[in-house]
Amino acid sequence: MTVTPIELSASGIHLSPGGRIHAGARPADAGRDGWHLKAFHARTGSDVHADHWHVNTEADEIVSCVIGKIRLYLRPERPGRQGEVEEEIRLTAGTAAIVPRGRWHRIQLDIPSTIMTITASCGGRSESRADPL
Repeated sequence: MTVTPIELSASGIHLSPGGRIHAGARPADAGRDGWHLKAFHARTGSDVHADHWHVNTEADEIVSCVIGKIRLYLRPERPGRQGEVEEEIRLTAGTAAIVPRGRWHRIQLDIPSTIMTITASCGGRSESRADPL
């Protein structure tokens, strides 16, 4: 088997049960089980869908700032409850945060940044933010 470099910004990495690893946009044999690693360079808020909340219902997620500066926002666990506000976590190069399963979150850039995420391959959904950026 030939080992070749993988361009992380152009490929997803799927970590399958049983230890198999697949690289590509969406490997056909990757299935819905296992974990997905994605690394990408973001120049603008649209690159990170800053106008949307995202939640992973099946697993925690690691969000890492590889290069740059980003802000990770966690929506209040009980939206609408008096006094509860978004939690802001500032991530700089080389830092990461674990977003708990079931917690709505979003990313906002401070500067163009390279970001890496790792989460389960299934169970995610997004919704538009109610308030404008």
